[in-house]
Amino acid sequence: MASEVLDNPTTTDEPEKPKPLSQEVTINDAGPCLKHVKVVVAANDISDRVQGKFKEMMPEVQTPGFRPGKAPRKLIEKQFYKDVTEQLKGELLLQSLEQLADDYKLNPISQPQIDPYKVDMPKDGALTYEFDVEVAPEFELPNYKGLKIKRPTKTFSDADIKDAETKFLRRFASTLETEDPAAMDDIIVADVIVKDGENQLSKFDDLQLRVDPQLAFKDGIAAEFGKNIVGAKAGDVRTAQISLSNALTDDTLRGKKVMGTFTIKNVNKVIMPELTEAFLRELDVEDEAGLKEKIKEALERQLQYEQRQSARSQVLEILAGSATWDLPQDLLRRQASKTLNRRVMEMRSAGFSEQEIRNQLALLQQDAMASTGRGLKEYFVLQKISEVEDIDVEDSDINEEIETMAEASDESPRKVRARIDRENMMEALMTQVLERKTLDFVLSTAEYEDVPLDVKPSASVASIEGSASGSSEEVVPPMETGEDKTEEKA
Repeated sequence: MASEVLDNPTTTDEPEKPKPLSQEVTINDAGPCLKHVKVVVAANDISDRVQGKFKEMMPEVQTPGFRPGKAPRKLIEKQFYKDVTEQLKGELLLQSLEQLADDYKLNPISQPQIDPYKVDMPKDGALTYEFDVEVAPEFELPNYKGLKIKRPTKTFSDADIKDAETKFLRRFASTLETEDPAAMDDIIVADVIVKDGENQLSKFDDLQLRVDPQLAFKDGIAAEFGKNIVGAKAGDVRTAQISLSNALTDDTLRGKKVMGTFTIKNVNKVIMPELTEAFLRELDVEDEAGLKEKIKEALERQLQYEQRQSARSQVLEILAGSATWDLPQDLLRRQASKTLNRRVMEMRSAGFSEQEIRNQLALLQQDAMASTGRGLKEYFVLQKISEVEDIDVEDSDINEEIETMAEASDESPRKVRARIDRENMMEALMTQVLERKTLDFVLSTAEYEDVPLDVKPSASVASIEGSASGSSEEVVPPMETGEDKTEEKA
């Protein structure tokens, strides 16, 4: 009965606002970002509400042997007391919580941990209930205006554009089996066994993998995968050391080095597509010059992404660097997926392909808890600045972001929005937009020094949706990136 009241509150044209409750509230710290709240609603309020409920129902109540409204009050109270008080309990809890939110600025970041069915409605005396609630940390904002920021810049050469074009065209490539030894960017088919000493942890048959410098499992990284596989032919057996994630709950495997054995079944060369007129039309460009211009625009977007990430890192190192408050581990684990979702939205807006996003996520998941901790501190700092500066997310902001993503992925805005809704990532998008607008505000007051972009060696990584440790646990909650999760052929 109470849950029905909580989930489906009755509405009228002009509902009469209930009289404020007289309640005593006690709030104590219960751990990092956790408050324990105890609420005592005055006995007089309970009694008045109970009496009022029965007064309302007396004229209409149907009781065998009596005309409507003529049954004795005590009989009605005895017959309907449980139903009435259960419904009233729900109404009281709802009003009490709303009043609590108005009177005490707890700034909760999750729903209160309260079960209405475990709250007892007293026949006499006050109504008492208690709950724990996660709240945003309390801290003073440092000065966030006029910060000195280094901005990485780069002029893209013809070689840069050619390299990016090759990576882009690889999405449309086909493969051809060869007897030549495996080289970087080839596709191999292999059976894989992962062992800790003599103990077999996992086994994969007919894995199709691109020969990249690294191979990412859901819970581990083979950092020298490419180096160990290059030169192998069909029938060869190669090994690669795999570093398991530090986020594994099994302390016998957490952070451990294990060995992967790869039995090569065949090697496939990547055959790049020919730049015919028909193919170029499919890419929505007129000629090869148009393709190069499109690639250059994509590189510029990714440079903007790198600049934003660099600026974000510098700003938040300044703003959140002094944030010494702790965050609860269960909050970090729950938020890990949301943090990765925001990274997905950022990379999509910057024009990264779904395969590139999936590969980057495979690396990010290895350090998910630590990166989530940093991300949450950044979020709280930016959230507080947005409140101080009255920065909000409008519908037009979301539409503009979706249009940017659609342009970057050569999809319609309608299709992009449908995918966001299907993957339940609208909240992540709104958070990303709010963070970006707030960061833009901070950066608009900053002083910049242009510096050359630090181009790091390629960190290309192949990824598979398998666990090297053989565990069914998720290092972070599973998430979607919009495509089939099998390894792409090219």
